[in-house]
Amino acid sequence: MRRAQRLTKDTENRRMQSAARLCLGVLGVLAVLGLPACGYSLAGHGSFLPAYIKTIGVPTFVNRTVVFNLETLVSQKVRSEFIGRGKYQILPEATGVDALLNGEITAVTIQPASFSPTQLASRYAIMMTARIELRDVRENKVLWENPSVMFRQEYDAAGGRSILDPAAFFQQDTNALERMSTEFARTIVSAILEAF
Repeated sequence: MRRAQRLTKDTENRRMQSAARLCLGVLGVLAVLGLPACGYSLAGHGSFLPAYIKTIGVPTFVNRTVVFNLETLVSQKVRSEFIGRGKYQILPEATGVDALLNGEITAVTIQPASFSPTQLASRYAIMMTARIELRDVRENKVLWENPSVMFRQEYDAAGGRSILDPAAFFQQDTNALERMSTEFARTIVSAILEAF
């Protein structure tokens, strides 16, 4: 009899815990749904740029690194990221625009981030540094700038050899260059539009 009471009490406790979790879950969902009404907005949808800015020029970035064609790829990715936000017309030139985004890729470095049991690099940390400026052409003033944007990402080693030259690394792993350029562009455009 005692055992049956204990089992009933345990079952009742579990039901109460489940009901409490359900209530907490419902409250959590209601709290999240209520956020937009409290002045919050979804990341990536806001912009602090003046309302009269409709076209942004994104000429090809300057490349001060040894990585071939990096400037073209990064510039295309930045343009695509702006276009994906759907709010601005993006042009690849510096004239006839309301705002101008200039970029200069100043460095790309690569370092081993982790090693295999045989002491070969198994992952690499690649860092890209750039100088970025968004200028309001009408007012001739800087809207956003960062003289040393740093972007770091890790990649698995390709081919099992130790490679510390970024140009050689990206020649062996073109997907890494593509991913890094995409993430770098997303970071830059988000920083500009959301002004964080």
